[in-house]
Amino acid sequence: MLYQKERELIVKFCNLMVSRSLTKGTGGNISIRCDGGRIAISPSGVDYAAMSAADVVIVDFDGATVDGNLLPSSETQMHLGCYRKRPDIGAVVHTHSTFATVLACMRLELKPIHYLIGYAGKTVPCIDYYPFGSMELAEAAGDAMKKGNAVLLGNHGLLAAGRDIDYAFSTAEETEFVCELYYRTLLLGGGTLLDEEQMEDVARRFERYGQKQRKEDL
Repeated sequence: MLYQKERELIVKFCNLMVSRSLTKGTGGNISIRCDGGRIAISPSGVDYAAMSAADVVIVDFDGATVDGNLLPSSETQMHLGCYRKRPDIGAVVHTHSTFATVLACMRLELKPIHYLIGYAGKTVPCIDYYPFGSMELAEAAGDAMKKGNAVLLGNHGLLAAGRDIDYAFSTAEETEFVCELYYRTLLLGGGTLLDEEQMEDVARRFERYGQKQRKEDL
């Protein structure tokens, strides 16, 4: 089976997406960049609990299926749009998490109410609504992703990315957390935002954050 490791990781993180309340039912989708100009992506409309590695689909950068018997996610072009415009991205996670979707339905940009927004950037923009699966959505989301690791999709949900699947999933999870904080502070009249200097410091710290490969592994 081609790209077995990547396929197994997608099954693992799709199930985590449900268990950690980042989506409902078969909503959302996950992809991982593979070598040779291909990505592994979750199939369309398959129950995550019943999904196997063999169900994950391999597509090329034109969206054509290279390996797999099922249809790839209906949002394949949105994922590909991110990879085309951000060569440094190694994985993309799309969720329908509650508080991110609330902000997306209000067309609100997520502002720096907490330093954990640093996973995504200094802010998280919200784009207009475009039909799911459309090239318009793919183009708009890909353009917005050039400015950071997350974007709110108008009246839809959250798109997050990272250098690998662990970071992309953390971006989705922490962005949802900050969306909840922002929503709750707005109910109380608005919180105190971090300023530009503070966010510059956060950005520098996130460049060094996380486990790096040991020198002996390089």
